[in-house]
Amino acid sequence: MRAVVQRVDRAEIRIGGRSFSMVEKGAVVFLGVERGDREADAEYLAEKISHLRIFEDERGRMGRSLCDIAGDMLVVSQFTLLGDCRKGRRPSFTTAETPQRAKELYSYFIALAKESIGHVAEGEFQAEMSVQLTNDGPVTMILDSRRDLCGA
Repeated sequence: MRAVVQRVDRAEIRIGGRSFSMVEKGAVVFLGVERGDREADAEYLAEKISHLRIFEDERGRMGRSLCDIAGDMLVVSQFTLLGDCRKGRRPSFTTAETPQRAKELYSYFIALAKESIGHVAEGEFQAEMSVQLTNDGPVTMILDSRRDLCGA
């Protein structure tokens, strides 16, 4: 499971020109589910992202987590994170999980995030969305459960 985490001042998802969901200070998580991912991958990333110290503390250092600042989280399903661009000019998505299984793990990740984060908003799975965000920093982190859990 792969995640791109961006620290934001605010973010909004619009579908069909209408506001679908919105968050204030916190993080946007773009989440891609890879073929073979398990619940353990979702558990790892939900815990890691919730406690990742990417927010400034009183010394101006990245010493606070989303939980520490009572920040919001916006989760966006994004299978394109699994795109393989090594050959040719068109990305291959053969490593992306099937939509049914990906949706199960996406929903599981959101349920886990809601256990520790006060406000968790989400996009609509498989919808064409417009994501508008104000990146804070900018601070962007890339996490991959397989790399992190295997220590590679």
